[in-house]
Amino acid sequence: MMGGQAEAALRLFVSIANSSGGIRVAGESREVELHCLDDASNSAQCADIYGSMCSANRVDILFGPYSSELVRIAAPIAEAAGMLFVNHGGADDDIYSHRRRLMVGVLSPASDYFNGFVHLVAGLKLWRKRIAHSASGFGAAVASGIERECNERYARRKGVRIRVKYAGRFEPELTPAKLFPALRRNRVNALVSAGSYEHDVAAMRAVIGSSLNIPVLGCVAAGVQKFRSDLGDDAEGLVGPSQWEEQVQFHPEIGPTPREFVRAMRTHAPRTACDYPAAQAFAAALLLRTAIENARSLDATTIREAFSDLRTSTFFGDFAIDRVTGRQIGHRVLLVQWHGGQKVVINPEAHVETGTLELPTGWQLILSSFQKLKLTRRDEDDDGQRDE
Repeated sequence: MMGGQAEAALRLFVSIANSSGGIRVAGESREVELHCLDDASNSAQCADIYGSMCSANRVDILFGPYSSELVRIAAPIAEAAGMLFVNHGGADDDIYSHRRRLMVGVLSPASDYFNGFVHLVAGLKLWRKRIAHSASGFGAAVASGIERECNERYARRKGVRIRVKYAGRFEPELTPAKLFPALRRNRVNALVSAGSYEHDVAAMRAVIGSSLNIPVLGCVAAGVQKFRSDLGDDAEGLVGPSQWEEQVQFHPEIGPTPREFVRAMRTHAPRTACDYPAAQAFAAALLLRTAIENARSLDATTIREAFSDLRTSTFFGDFAIDRVTGRQIGHRVLLVQWHGGQKVVINPEAHVETGTLELPTGWQLILSSFQKLKLTRRDEDDDGQRDE
């Protein structure tokens, strides 16, 4: 699903680039040739594919696979082979802890995913503000970011606490018996799930179908369109992070505007969804072309240096990397919420002063700029300290 979006976007880029003369390298125009191989989300198959592209079927530049788990497989193979590795599909912070000299990150790191969620909860006039998280795989980085934000001065002043932590895959038949009593016991009123798409959907379905009555729910999976089709009306009010949304319109320094990109994608691949996985892949290709043309070379080290010097923006947002690690430091994550069957980009601090929100049911949170319901905060003696 996600990898298919990325492939469609990269093929669109190749079509556009070649129709306009390709990529210029030291004054010479080069046509782009793209090879997309399906790893079937299998680690061994991923290793075989990248091993082949680094040796027997060597290419000039590698785009990474989709998912942090597979990026952890492919990145060291590329590094050992001395090949530039453009990572548009893995956001786990741990990927950049090895300081690989030839890796370039396009995505905001996972630890930044729910910064806005914490700010949102902190600004709501709820009696208690206790966030729990259920994490699996790369979700450990997401969870660490939530804990970091809860310990920042703003959240601490607002009394946000971490009360329950669960690390492990969510199994609908087994996990609730262990996790849900802890949620009730700790009177949690905000829950975040951070794992694979399937993990998040299972977790949200179980919580929504329970009697927990948690008003604020968020998960990583809520950032893509498929989430709404899979959960139906149960998606209403759920909050999630998004690397990109077409509704945020601005004029980038390089490449098309968000609206132009979406229009091109819908013409090129009308049956393929156009969520942030497609946007981040296309943006990665745009940035690569710029770095190559600035480097005037296809040498991996020279292009990586050009990436380090690049400070620009595409329709995907701002771009800048840490020179040593290749980690993305310019791009910012958006906070979205399902409202009326549509994803809405929300400002997490829009209601900090008024504390206004709408609660159409016990567990759903609908926050919008045009419909508001006042909630009265009950007085509580709260020292603002975080509980682990």
